Formats: sequence, structure tokens, C-alpha cells
Amino acid sequence: MSERLPIDVGINGRPQHLDVAAHHTLLEVLRDQLGLTGSKECCVVGECGACTVIVDGRTVNSCLMLAVEADGHDIRTVEGLARGPELSELQQAFLDRGATQCGFCIPGQLMSAEALLERNADPTVDEIHEALAGNLCRCAAYEQITDAVLAAAEARHR
Repeated sequence: MSERLPIDVGINGRPQHLDVAAHHTLLEVLRDQLGLTGSKECCVVGECGACTVIVDGRTVNSCLMLAVEADGHDIRTVEGLARGPELSELQQAFLDRGATQCGFCIPGQLMSAEALLERNADPTVDEIHEALAGNLCRCAAYEQITDAVLAAAEARHR
């Protein structure tokens, strides 16, 4: 039997008290314990970025972070981007620009792009490439993804 530890976290703006297995990653807890399946399990070694979430404003590969390390922190997942039934400007821009392709990498791409736009409201193409360098897209939709981030930045200025 594995040891379970209590943690208190904020998930998409809501406080949560959880008992987690000491060896479970944040990704496992988000997907299996909380049912937040937007963050994808793919490489499980932090190379693809499909599991990217935002922890206290910084992007994290949730497959590499133990859930107990998240104790006391605020976590945002792709499920927290939309405002009720409305997509965020960033999500809408991904749809409008055809950046979604197969969709598997998109939650991680969206979270990295959201973190970038939160710290830099007017990023350059090079800054977008740097911010999303840890997110791989097997469909090679990088041009559409970059266009979507630029469009979202512009939409946020209106």
C-alpha cells in the first residue's frame, strides 16, 4: 500500500484539499483523481509538452512534478482557460487559424501560449517560438500556432 499525503492546491481558481499517493505525478492526479483530462500523457519524460500546466504563473510539465510538490500552489489547466461557455481569445484564435490539427498537443500549446501572453502582452514571433519550444506538434502546425498566438495578443488589445 502506498503512502498518501494531504495537499491543498488551487485548481483553476478553486481550492482543493486532496489526499494523493506520494509517488503520483501532478499529471496523474489531475487526470485520474480530478478527471481533468485536458492535459495529455504522452512522452512522460518532459520532452513533448503535452502535459503542460501553469503553476503560479510558470509553465510546468505536469508529468515531471510530483503532486505533493504542488501543495500550496495555484494550478491552471486547459480546462480553466474558457470563461464559462465562452472560449478564451486564445482558444478562439487557435480554432480560427486552423492551429488545432489533430488536437493532441493543443492543451500544452495553449497553456504555454497563455503563460507567455500573461507576462508579455505583445510578443514577437521569436518570443512565441521560444515560449513554445518545449511543446512539440506532430502535425507541424507551428505556423498556424504562431499566427494564433499573434491573433490572440491582438484580440486582447481591443
